[in-house]
Amino acid sequence: MPGENLSRDEAHERAALLSVDGYEVVLDLRSAVGDSAETVRTFRSETTIRFRRTGEGASTFVDLIAPSVTSVTLNGRSLDPAVVFDGSRIALDGLADENTLVVDAQCAYSRTGEGMHRFVDPEDGEVYLYTQYEPADARRVYANFEQPDLKAPYRFAVTAPEGWTVWSNGAGERYEQDTEGVWRFAETAPISTYITCVVAGPYHYVTDTYTRTLADGTELEIPLGAMCRKGLAKHFDADDVFLITKQGFDFFHDNFDYPYPFGKYDQAFVPEYNLGAMENPGMVTFREEYIYRGKVTQAAYERRANVILHEMAHMWFGDLVTMVWWDDLWLKESFADFMGSFSLAEATRFTNSWVTFANNRKAWAYRADQLPSTHPITADIRDLEDAKLNFDGITYAKGASVLKQLVAYAGRDAFLEGARRYFKRHAYGNTRLADLLTILEETSGRDMKAWAKSWLQTSGVNTLTPAVTYDAEGRITELAVLQEGGAELDQPTPSAGRPHRAAVGLYRLSAGGELVRYARAEADITGPRTVVADLAGGEKPDLVLVNDDDLTYCKVRFDEGSLATLRAHLGDITDPLARALCWSALWNLTRDALMPARDFVSVVLAFAGRETDIGVLQMVHAWAKSAVTHYAAPAWREEGGRLLAEGALRELRVAEPGSEHQLTWARFFAATASSDADFQLLEGLLDGTAKIDGLDVDQELRWSLLSPLAVHGRADENRIGEELTRDDTATGKRHQVRLLASRPSAAVKAQAWAQVVESDTLSNALVEATIAGFVQPSQRALIAPYAEKYFAAIERLWAERSIQIGMDIVKGLFPGLQDDEATLAATDAWLSAHESAAPALRRLVLEARDDLARALRAQDCDGRPAAV
Repeated sequence: MPGENLSRDEAHERAALLSVDGYEVVLDLRSAVGDSAETVRTFRSETTIRFRRTGEGASTFVDLIAPSVTSVTLNGRSLDPAVVFDGSRIALDGLADENTLVVDAQCAYSRTGEGMHRFVDPEDGEVYLYTQYEPADARRVYANFEQPDLKAPYRFAVTAPEGWTVWSNGAGERYEQDTEGVWRFAETAPISTYITCVVAGPYHYVTDTYTRTLADGTELEIPLGAMCRKGLAKHFDADDVFLITKQGFDFFHDNFDYPYPFGKYDQAFVPEYNLGAMENPGMVTFREEYIYRGKVTQAAYERRANVILHEMAHMWFGDLVTMVWWDDLWLKESFADFMGSFSLAEATRFTNSWVTFANNRKAWAYRADQLPSTHPITADIRDLEDAKLNFDGITYAKGASVLKQLVAYAGRDAFLEGARRYFKRHAYGNTRLADLLTILEETSGRDMKAWAKSWLQTSGVNTLTPAVTYDAEGRITELAVLQEGGAELDQPTPSAGRPHRAAVGLYRLSAGGELVRYARAEADITGPRTVVADLAGGEKPDLVLVNDDDLTYCKVRFDEGSLATLRAHLGDITDPLARALCWSALWNLTRDALMPARDFVSVVLAFAGRETDIGVLQMVHAWAKSAVTHYAAPAWREEGGRLLAEGALRELRVAEPGSEHQLTWARFFAATASSDADFQLLEGLLDGTAKIDGLDVDQELRWSLLSPLAVHGRADENRIGEELTRDDTATGKRHQVRLLASRPSAAVKAQAWAQVVESDTLSNALVEATIAGFVQPSQRALIAPYAEKYFAAIERLWAERSIQIGMDIVKGLFPGLQDDEATLAATDAWLSAHESAAPALRRLVLEARDDLARALRAQDCDGRPAAV
């Protein structure tokens, strides 16, 4: 990987030297089908780049990662590939003022989801291709200047096998050439390399049209398309995809005053995809898991809708206007994450999307912002490896949280007017933070530089805690909000003077037993202690909720009385957002070793059954399982797991038959099952001898029920094979691989380890499945011997594998389940001995170490005797 890296300084130097007028890319993908004698299957890629020298200097380089280069021609002069190509760059010298470069290469199909990914469907043998580039893998498909600020128009032409269809960013047309077809695509607007795209294969394709009358009276018509593998066609609910798409276009056209600029809008759901989705203009790609093969909850449809709208927001934030370098990645990702929830709440049926945002997305941000690798939203991205790792909870969810607060701070109208001016002023260009701040200052009249310094250019999460005093009659004499930086966790701390626009809500129990809000005040929290004067004189509350309505980004703490109320009455809170915020706050207390894990589990057992928001319930389930796995004292783990399984089964049996709550509790029961009785019930549900009224045991649920049986040695290889026979599909294959690796056998673990660590033949999806099966909380002793092997292997793996596979292995196989001081010491020893290792690799190990250290603190908290 080091030879494939690109530094920020190199990119800036190249951008100062040249500008690009256009690309013509010709790909021959006929080699994707049929047998191949090649060790590495390749395809022909011929690229013509027209560029101008605009700065001083006569030499530069073009990026290309390919097994071989056939020819390189610069301004009619042939260059020897053996001399100028080093495997990742082609050196160019003797540049003229105007230049034409032609590169003819053999590029490799990918099995890692990077570049031109090739997938063979085990169900029918069909081959499917798609590209994925961000941040810098277009160079695996064609020669280019791989940096976001060298935008250019593109023309693609693709020769494909008979019976295939090809799509790209522009509209395409097929031209006959013998029995194969050559697909030629319209020239794109100027875009960056990382959002160009090709999708090819016998995909199932559905079409529709979006129409709208614009403010000037012109008619806008956008051809819509949606596609998936043929094997998923029977499950593909394209109508709902198109519904959300049209609602999104309505919202963004209503608010952005800039018509969608990229012609058509195709959306491809593709196999073995590493990401959630990618915003390629006119050709958005999604992971095919968003096509649901069985019954799922509304939370799943909400997640898909959010991703659809997130990617659509990128058409403006990221594609039309793009950051200069990855330092300002937030200029697209934070905005898209915010706009996804914003448009979801205002334009679709998912009107409670801010509840999901508060409970789910912000949990991701809070975790990332307390790691040793935390960074400002506007990050210091030295090179491409840094960039790859900064697609994280800070860049996405914290950035979106801060933008939500900005709307409260500057006003919705000023914020949206700022967006409109930003698009018009910088269309098809590249920007930095200062460009956006200048416009927001124009529209809001506020000092955005001070706001940005506090929120965008510092790291860490503040903690807000209420401090309340009462008079003899029980009325509030003073309510103050205390702001801290979280130094108790020895993490980088933000200033305690960071400004927050926050609401404080007062809640009390009604005569009917409901916990309802009776007073609310907004305040600017600007220092270590802020008095909320508007709440003085009010009646004593049962619960004080700081950051009510989730206006700011912070961790919330409770005063003693409020915490006691939540332990007894969390389920009585009637407002779903307030309830979600309380769940989140209790989870943060648990992670911060301020609430014993068993206490959090007790609250879950008492009130999760009353949670009405299905997305919140699923998050609470995940937290509860994590609490027992990582944060419970080892001596209590078995009991904690048993209590969760008993609670899950109890709620499963009383849930409304056929409801999404019933399905959610069924999945949680399968995830926590641990006793012979539990396993017998699972076996009965699978073979039909046991029934739970209304529970439809479809194929996806069958795999969920079979999983714990494999983990606990009650389903062998033959039984897992029988299930694959029922579901002989690509998805079924991934489940089978995961379950095979999850069996409690030393030989099984050795084989799984060898397949991932000692071999690189597995695809990205099967690497992920194997790792997921290998790491099982109930098999700590079985996988303990691999801790030493892990530290011996990771530096080699990081050097040999692609960055995506390297990340998957380093994160997935870290011995975090060996949660003791010895593993912590081994991690520290590796870090001390490898100070010169790749910074991105060290970052991943440091993050895993921090998770382990946090777990040990929480276990210590959980194991202490209860206070009397």
